[in-house]
Amino acid sequence: MNFNLSQIPQRTQKPRVSGLTMVMDKGLSINEVHDFMSVSGPHVDIVKLGFGTSYVTPNLREKLQVYQSYNMPIYFGGTLFEAFLIRNQFDDYIAVCKDYGIEYVEVSDGSISIPHAEKCGYIEKLTKHATVLSEVGSKDAAHIIPPYKWIELMRAELEAGSSYVIAEAREAGNVGIYRGSGEVREGLVQEILTQIPEEKIIWEAPQKAQQLYFLELIGCNVNLGNIAPNEVIPLEAMRIGLRGDTFELYLDKK
Repeated sequence: MNFNLSQIPQRTQKPRVSGLTMVMDKGLSINEVHDFMSVSGPHVDIVKLGFGTSYVTPNLREKLQVYQSYNMPIYFGGTLFEAFLIRNQFDDYIAVCKDYGIEYVEVSDGSISIPHAEKCGYIEKLTKHATVLSEVGSKDAAHIIPPYKWIELMRAELEAGSSYVIAEAREAGNVGIYRGSGEVREGLVQEILTQIPEEKIIWEAPQKAQQLYFLELIGCNVNLGNIAPNEVIPLEAMRIGLRGDTFELYLDKK
């Protein structure tokens, strides 16, 4: 860091397996990627090209090469996986990921219905080609999944080979583990944590209040996802008690 301060919590070091910050890129330009990486790269662990944006992004290969020049892992949003799947193009999806040098993939069923055993089968197949992240939860706010089911699905997907399970929230943070207002479904989260290791879950938390909730609940090395590029530095400051919301979180209580 730039200067010495005592009573700063110990962050895990890159390449890390916990304390991850996953960023959603919804359409940064190549120049913006350079700027983003030059400032925030040390605090970012993985970047997702959100939903199906990779299909319409100009100069996609060049953009990916910029990220790769910073040794930044990239993956395509789960919606793209679903778009290939519903068109019976699963093998094409694998070929596209290989062609573009994508070493991480997201398996989700937030927009389409996939029998869970079949979803786990896709996870198993994809582990032969890439590091798999699988998303649990629906993008349909009316589809409420009970806590025991979240646990059952997460456990099965980890057993199928997912390196992490992602708790669904969409880019707005208003479904899945959150109510429509953005409020955390605290009972759901806490019940999940009784059965699923916290280091294996990436909590989608695009809103500051949501990030704060998980920092207070789990600590500075909680895995957080769907972070906006311009929120990475503010989040890192909040993780270690250098933002008003967490200022007293790590100070010695006298």
